[in-house]
Amino acid sequence: MIKAIDHIVLSANDLGKTIWFYCDVLGMELQRFTPPAGGDERLALGFGSNKINLHDVRKPFEPHTRNPTIGSLDICFLSDKPVDQWREHVLSFDIPIELGPVQRTGATGPLLSIYLRDPDGNLVEISNTMD
Repeated sequence: MIKAIDHIVLSANDLGKTIWFYCDVLGMELQRFTPPAGGDERLALGFGSNKINLHDVRKPFEPHTRNPTIGSLDICFLSDKPVDQWREHVLSFDIPIELGPVQRTGATGPLLSIYLRDPDGNLVEISNTMD
């Protein structure tokens, strides 16, 4: 049985802007690694026990999705920090909130969420569980 997601891959048009958004705005940690088989250094975003590998959309790491593209990701992050505080924090970076706070349903149950977009137009949902 499948039990978890180990990582996902995010294709980016401008790695610098993507790293700024996910690290400086959302608080993730930039990780650098070299694949076990060797090759060029790779970049990833770490948070909790999760990892998002970064690919430059113009030269993605092999193998890759059939059509590497930007702006097609829709991802939801769970946070202990209240979404109202996230809203204020994100707005302090002049990043617009597209929607929220609104109630949604996630894998773990009811959520309270805000929606925004990363530099490539990917939809980012930041949520709190509603216990």
